[in-house]
Amino acid sequence: MNLGVPWTMLLLRGVVGIIFGLVAIVWPVSTVIALALLWGIWALADGIGLAVEAFRHGSGGQKALALAMALVAVLAGLYAITRPGATALILTWVLGIWLLVRGVFEGVGAFRPGLAGSARLLLGLGAVLDLVLGVLFVANPGRAALSLTVVLGVLALFWGGVLVAMAFAVRKTPTADDVHPAPDQGDDTHPAPA
Repeated sequence: MNLGVPWTMLLLRGVVGIIFGLVAIVWPVSTVIALALLWGIWALADGIGLAVEAFRHGSGGQKALALAMALVAVLAGLYAITRPGATALILTWVLGIWLLVRGVFEGVGAFRPGLAGSARLLLGLGAVLDLVLGVLFVANPGRAALSLTVVLGVLALFWGGVLVAMAFAVRKTPTADDVHPAPDQGDDTHPAPA
């Protein structure tokens, strides 16, 4: 198995995934706060980048729009950095609203004419799942955020294990050089062609 990636990189990614997964499962509150902080740092950097681009390349309406977007991103980033717990709850609440809206649209889409029976059923089931999750997220964003963190931790743990297993599989696989070694330059039994 040759993935074109050194086995050590697969191993490193796997170990990091396992560590992240364990941390997310054992300390979900701290993980939620850390993720909100990271999102805040990203939003702040994005806002600063938007502002710089607006002043460098913006003109008229584009510049005003970019500056407005930059201001929102900077304010959101600062809020997330100074209040990460509240940010995690707000983001979970927003995710819940998005799931509710998505569920409504999927539910309406399931009844449109010309849709095959199995597609209609699957779209309807997806709508119900989105609506149920949306209600749960909006009704209790704190528990939803912690639950999402634990699920993320389990997924990271699983994928970390897969990457570690892949690393060892890649390490054991012979390469083309192992199968057909290059001739030794200092070997007198195989003289160089004249």
